[in-house]
Amino acid sequence: MQKIDRLFEQLNQVILGNPDATKLAVVCLLAKGHLLIEDIPGVGKTTLSHALANLFGLPYKRVQFTSDLLPSDIIGMTIFDMDTKKFHFKRGPVFTSLLLADEINRATPKTQSALLQAMEEQQISVEGKQVDLSSPFFVIATQNPLEQSGTFPLPESQLDRFLMRLSLGYPSAEFEKQLLLNKGGKAATANQIPVFTKDEVTELCDQANNVHVSEKLVTYLQSILSETRRSGKFVNGLSPRAGLQWLQAAKALAFIEGRDAVLPDDIKALAVHTAAHRLQSKDGASSKEEIAHIISTVDPL
Repeated sequence: MQKIDRLFEQLNQVILGNPDATKLAVVCLLAKGHLLIEDIPGVGKTTLSHALANLFGLPYKRVQFTSDLLPSDIIGMTIFDMDTKKFHFKRGPVFTSLLLADEINRATPKTQSALLQAMEEQQISVEGKQVDLSSPFFVIATQNPLEQSGTFPLPESQLDRFLMRLSLGYPSAEFEKQLLLNKGGKAATANQIPVFTKDEVTELCDQANNVHVSEKLVTYLQSILSETRRSGKFVNGLSPRAGLQWLQAAKALAFIEGRDAVLPDDIKALAVHTAAHRLQSKDGASSKEEIAHIISTVDPL
């Protein structure tokens, strides 16, 4: 746990005054989930992504998503080698442990969908063959608000593959002053040394997965999932995949807090971040408020 404390210490030197966001980001990755960071430009989305990649010690690649980006720019393409007179598959940036998809919603839906199989199955299809990706494999995506020009909404199928969505927001006056004095943000990432190795990250994920979950707690989570489906407030309720990922995140949260069992409070603490981006309200109400209301009404047994 000392290494995890050191990880948070360094992350909180990068993202000043927002320990909740850094904690949730680590929870997401230890739950083997993909992370979507949504906010206006310039509040540290990409900086946090770089810091997570550096401190976890994982090989990573960055793709800047633009409107002219093609699926082959992510997955790779088959090229003809004039010397050998044979076709060879040239691997794209998706062949890494941590893929940073920067401003993912600036690409067209066709290009966005290139990540669907990779995020769900940890493999891609190339010329009828299945090619495995690295293990572990994480996607950290940044996204600008949809009301900004040049953005395309992520399809529901892709949003459902992100375990968690975070928003950083503006820093307080105190922490913004520290940024202006060059005491945080990108300046703090310059001399970062990885806290973990790739094998240690895999081991941490396995340890988090082994955290105990009681049958009563599973029933509690299932009641929440059922309520989103029968309440009539949403176009579609939460999927079984959402429930599985939510439970994995609760295990990871319990793990980094030094507990060997998941509590109902873990489920509640993660509700908005794991569920709201998957739900679309029928009457235009805030999905965050709707899921918070459901959490307040379902009995934790």
